[in-house]
Amino acid sequence: MPTVAVDDIKDDAFLLDVREDDEWRAGHAEGALHIPISEFVARYGELTEAAPQDGRVHVICRSGGRSAQVTMYLVQQGIDAVNVDGGMQVWQATGRPVVTDDGQPGHVL
Repeated sequence: MPTVAVDDIKDDAFLLDVREDDEWRAGHAEGALHIPISEFVARYGELTEAAPQDGRVHVICRSGGRSAQVTMYLVQQGIDAVNVDGGMQVWQATGRPVVTDDGQPGHVL
């Protein structure tokens, strides 16, 4: 499965967060698109509308398990998708910003 390290993700990369609502509210990467894995198939059209036409989709969850499932699905659909290795736990640990919906500092559940 295609994977990428947090350190290799550019600041302007397209990020898809598939964690559940309570996890998202606690803190997320600024600018990420949020579609919980439990709603992903039903809301798939939101991703295809928001994702860059010929760009890569970086899929992230808490540690990498759920995002791996979504990454595999997206690859099967012909989308250039990669799983973010270590998820939001590594994102936060490496000092990347984690924010709440109102822009305040957040944390990873």
